[in-house]
Amino acid sequence: MAKSVEVSQYMQHKPVTVMADMNIYDASRKILENKVSGVVVVDADNNLVGMLSELDCLRALITSVYNGADPGGALVKDIMTAEVEVNLPTDDIVSVATSMLDHKHRRRPIVVDGKLVGQLTCRQILGAIKDFN
Repeated sequence: MAKSVEVSQYMQHKPVTVMADMNIYDASRKILENKVSGVVVVDADNNLVGMLSELDCLRALITSVYNGADPGGALVKDIMTAEVEVNLPTDDIVSVATSMLDHKHRRRPIVVDGKLVGQLTCRQILGAIKDFN
């Protein structure tokens, strides 16, 4: 990929999302139904709130079972990652990919003025590389 390619050309325009007040059991089900490894957490106005991974869900569910609590009783907001790196649709996909590798992230929310407009995952980046080879 010698030329610059904008994230907007490859990002998912409608990533799977959940709300912060959803319980972990329902969020886990949404991850499973959509066959994704994580979801973007948004509020009612589609503002980015955080990210939730399948590992976050697994950790919360196993901890609940181990401690005799209600599996899935925790809320997304209690276990999500709130401090999330974001990018713009106009950012260069190679720069974003490099940052994702450096931080060991599988997905990156794409925002404009705090609003979620998409998501870039490793799969989209691999597709971009395939298209330019």
